[in-house]
Amino acid sequence: MAQGCPITGLEVALTDLQSYQNNMRHHTEEISIDQLIVRRGQAFNITLYFRNRGFQPGLDNIIFVTETGPLPELAKGTRAVFSLASRGGPSPWIASLETNGATSLEVSLCPPPMAAVGRYLLKVRIESFQGPVTAYQLGEFILLFNPWCTGDAVYLDSEPQRQEYVMNDYGFIYQGNKNWIRPCPWNYGQFEENIIHICLKLLDKSLNFQIDSAIDCALRGSPVYISRVVCAMINSNDDNGVLNGNWSENYTDGVNPAEWTGSVAILKQWHATGCQPVRYGQCWVFAAVMCTVMRCLGIPTRVVTNFDSGHDTDGNLIIDEYYDNTGRILENKKKDTVWNFHVWNECWMARKDLPPGYGGWQVLDATPQETSNGLYCCGPASVRAIKEGEVDLNYDTPFAFSMVNADCTSWLVSGGKEQKIHQDTNSVGNFISTKSIQSDERDDITENYKYGEGSPQERQVFLKALQKLKNGRFQGPHRTDSEPSRPMPPNQDSPHSPDTPFLRPSDVVQVSLKFKLLDSPNMGQDINFVLLALNMSSQFKDLKLNLSAQSLLHDGSPLSPFWQDMAFITLSPKEAKSYPCKILYSQYSQYLSTDKLIRLSALGEEKSSPEKILANKIITLTYPGIMINVLGEAIMNQPLTIQVIFSNPLSEQVEDCVLTLEGSGLFKKQQRVLIGVLKPRYKVTVSLKTVPFKSGQRQIQANLRSNKFKDIKGYRNVYVDFGL
Repeated sequence: MAQGCPITGLEVALTDLQSYQNNMRHHTEEISIDQLIVRRGQAFNITLYFRNRGFQPGLDNIIFVTETGPLPELAKGTRAVFSLASRGGPSPWIASLETNGATSLEVSLCPPPMAAVGRYLLKVRIESFQGPVTAYQLGEFILLFNPWCTGDAVYLDSEPQRQEYVMNDYGFIYQGNKNWIRPCPWNYGQFEENIIHICLKLLDKSLNFQIDSAIDCALRGSPVYISRVVCAMINSNDDNGVLNGNWSENYTDGVNPAEWTGSVAILKQWHATGCQPVRYGQCWVFAAVMCTVMRCLGIPTRVVTNFDSGHDTDGNLIIDEYYDNTGRILENKKKDTVWNFHVWNECWMARKDLPPGYGGWQVLDATPQETSNGLYCCGPASVRAIKEGEVDLNYDTPFAFSMVNADCTSWLVSGGKEQKIHQDTNSVGNFISTKSIQSDERDDITENYKYGEGSPQERQVFLKALQKLKNGRFQGPHRTDSEPSRPMPPNQDSPHSPDTPFLRPSDVVQVSLKFKLLDSPNMGQDINFVLLALNMSSQFKDLKLNLSAQSLLHDGSPLSPFWQDMAFITLSPKEAKSYPCKILYSQYSQYLSTDKLIRLSALGEEKSSPEKILANKIITLTYPGIMINVLGEAIMNQPLTIQVIFSNPLSEQVEDCVLTLEGSGLFKKQQRVLIGVLKPRYKVTVSLKTVPFKSGQRQIQANLRSNKFKDIKGYRNVYVDFGL
């Protein structure tokens, strides 16, 4: 510059946020390549283009400003001011010079690993020597949690785990019962169009934000805080959250929870209707939608199923069940229940608020069962704290502990009196399951939650937890609602998971009873089974047996028995006998609950003894699955034909048949095919065309509903080639 020539102020003509390059480096390119979406604790580059001259380090001072929330403040960390020339200054944000061109400047900006996540505004102020101060708004960006950054509280040191628990957009939710664990496909779709904006809107709709937006935004750097906010917002009990829960068997004004196959349609409907709750959800739907939101925000998350999950309403770690003389289960006055299965989330995070060693996987349960600090949410409760019985550690650990480790007591109610039949210390909390890492197999994680049933450590932990509850060393949760059990088709007599028979309390077991199915109880067919009676004594036994079958509702409430039988059996010493039974389709078809759950019960008594022997078995009716074929090679941006084959399993006509399909990267939106009427035992083939728009491993999820059944499921994994 010529001597004596006045120095003009540096003027920004254009800004390149380098969204494509930055998003690729920050693992957000599947969300967008046009909008800047970065992760905290990791630098991103932007380029400033100047109108009149280049940047001169000795003469120009460039100051960046980042702001988030409606009331950004320096003191709260929601506003940051940091200079290109003052690395190591008071702000934890860092700006570094990358390249200095003739009329451009590339700068590296790095947010701190504890910065609040959310939508940010990026500004710049330029102070030139003897020139005017100019200010520019450079644009917006979104900041997410970063499990790749060692300084982030959600850091996960395994790349396969990061790929599974943050990047994978499909998975399985395990349902059924302990005798047959069925994987149900689910489309999480956390990278689908507009989902990131819906997740941020969800944070802004929380009661915390409505009460004090400045403090709420300031706390968004904590995964503990964010997880509790999201957990409360997934259900609608307090705050017009995403989902209404419904366990009434009446879904005429919404969608039966069994019909959902993904989170995207639910979140988009919530957003499109002005954030009105979507009807309806149950535990696995709440957990699946929460998984979508948490993975989208960058917190490693997985969906976990607990079979025979306890719901202890009075905090004594005992589940009480009541039976009458015929062996049928009765309505429980205390609402204690053992659900067929219950589904929640685990999220990965450090826990600076807990003693060392209690970070890692944390239980979060979005199903509205209890209030926690006044809101319907549960967790994060440290999985390790649950295993060790440390029920005085935040948050809601006693409730989580009871779900996996409560004891169960059976009572006979007769003549206004209650007789204790059996106490079982190991029936609650079985086969705790989640999807394996980068595999379609099931991962059993029961040992993360509890020591082996019957082991000295398990009893010691139970007694420690019970003592802490009795001592009242903490404020226990207030339980106000119950989560229903949801039955799915069982494997009837799995050798690795036998039914535990209920026996009379005796020092020496004399007689045992157990149900055994003779074949798979398919929907539309008769149910064939036997009651096995074993005399383990050296004396003759004359038994009177009362048998019954009744449907159960989702919340465990029993309906009236639709089948009953009575039998008399004489057993010789050490003899075993089987009593054959059959329930006709015509006997049960009109009495089934939505999810086709049947409880078989038998109450036995000896002629010479007042003691009772109780056995029961829960079965659900199986359906044929949906077969999905992919015709030809799947190539991005090229047409692909998908063939779907399914049958009506019944010997009667079914109506109102609707097939739905979805799959992230394969369909822009959920596909609905109206089938109408299906003749008895009729097979249908449907062909659809789509154009995959994302490459890599994908999954198609399908569901068939009708007036007779709601949730015939199918899935097919598809690898989409990038092409040329």
